[in-house]
Amino acid sequence: MGDRDLRVSDVEREHVGRLLQRAVGLGMLSLGEFTERMDTALAAKTRGELNAVLIDLPGVRLVGQPAPAGQRFVQPPPRYATAHRMPPAVPSNVIRARLSSVERKGAWHVPPALAINSMLGSVRLDFTQAIMSTQVVEIHVNDTCSSIELIVPAEATVDLNAIDLIGSSANTKVRTGPPIGPLHLVVHGTLRFSSVTAKHPFGTNWKRFLNGA
Repeated sequence: MGDRDLRVSDVEREHVGRLLQRAVGLGMLSLGEFTERMDTALAAKTRGELNAVLIDLPGVRLVGQPAPAGQRFVQPPPRYATAHRMPPAVPSNVIRARLSSVERKGAWHVPPALAINSMLGSVRLDFTQAIMSTQVVEIHVNDTCSSIELIVPAEATVDLNAIDLIGSSANTKVRTGPPIGPLHLVVHGTLRFSSVTAKHPFGTNWKRFLNGA
């Protein structure tokens, strides 16, 4: 059996997800291309399927391929792909929860794209004090029997229209667009028996009412 036919683990899928995130940051992939490739990576069962999302990216060497003469590569996870001269991975780009809860709040750094992969868990992302790198943030979801809560500033907008719902719910209590404020979230992917809710912090509507807004 060749390397291409070997089964892949969640760790390897996450590693590829980080490589794709870096490619977005370097301008090699658009957010739409990132989404398509992330869907493929999360569904991949073999290394051949997983390698397919990286094969045309410069500076990435796949399993079983020799390194070009004179090039040095960063040491990869065992028996998998490497990246050459790319920035360090940002752990917050991929958020996983297995029978657990994950929360991001305060002055956390938000990348241009996030992936949430949760099973029997909950994820709460509070963007009210977050440090943004872009106005538009794309969130790819792949959740089963889980919940996602998105807390956004008063001027923010959230688009939940591109989510594939399977026995799930998507509720937004904020404006959907256009992206005229400092933050616009675009959420897409698949929810299975899960929920996603976008809302403002508690008391935001009362403050607007008292201020005459």
